[in-house]
Amino acid sequence: MRSLTLLALCCFSPLLFAADIPGSQDLPIVPRMADAQIVDYRPAVELERIYPLGSIRKISGQLRFDGQVTARGQTTSVTYELPPEHSSTDAFTNAREALQKQGAELLFWCQARDCGESSLWANEVFGNAKLYGADNQQAYLLLRLAAPQDNTLVALYSITRGNRRAYLHVEQFDATAPLGDLLPTSATLLRQLKSTGELDFPKLDGDPDDTWLRLISRGLNLDTTLRVNVSGPNAEAWRQALIGQGVRSARMETGNVEGSGLHFELLR
Repeated sequence: MRSLTLLALCCFSPLLFAADIPGSQDLPIVPRMADAQIVDYRPAVELERIYPLGSIRKISGQLRFDGQVTARGQTTSVTYELPPEHSSTDAFTNAREALQKQGAELLFWCQARDCGESSLWANEVFGNAKLYGADNQQAYLLLRLAAPQDNTLVALYSITRGNRRAYLHVEQFDATAPLGDLLPTSATLLRQLKSTGELDFPKLDGDPDDTWLRLISRGLNLDTTLRVNVSGPNAEAWRQALIGQGVRSARMETGNVEGSGLHFELLR
């Protein structure tokens, strides 16, 4: 009877005995979701890497996207297959929140069809066929770690395949030379505001900066129904400057959230 029970478990519950592929390991900066298994692992190797900062498409055999980060450095990646009780969205959100708690800055974030074709992300960007799935079941995020690790990027890509198996891909890129200034897209700022309820810019503790004014105002004007609270040492100056960039004054209030830099809070 005991032998029959073990045989049944082996036949009908393969995940019960699933294990990480040999030689693989987690990336220390991203905690593993409970019961997730490593199904692909690529140890550090030096190469030139291109990370898209926009929806990807293929035109005349060439990849096209609105922006990119190109640099040379050490790349390490790990791909998890998630347990049935957790979705790819759950794993993506957990990883994003863990990185943001470490002070990581979001550079580009897309979801579903806004990312482009999943087949291109899987095969052309990450070179991993396991990541090919439904276009409306994908998410991609590129982050930059906080100083003194600010020459490190982390890419997250989550997908649910047609067979309902869900995956999270995590890639860490350590640049061999300083990355310099990297700015988020306006659409990413809006997605972050709507998803997390806030935006923090600890470095913006002085007078309004023209580059950031353009980015923030464009992000806010992508959804003119949103209202925000603006806080910080120079909050009123930023508020007036944003009005000058076309953000309606009725959409912004001056708040009193303490801390350095500029802070936006979504008013529900």
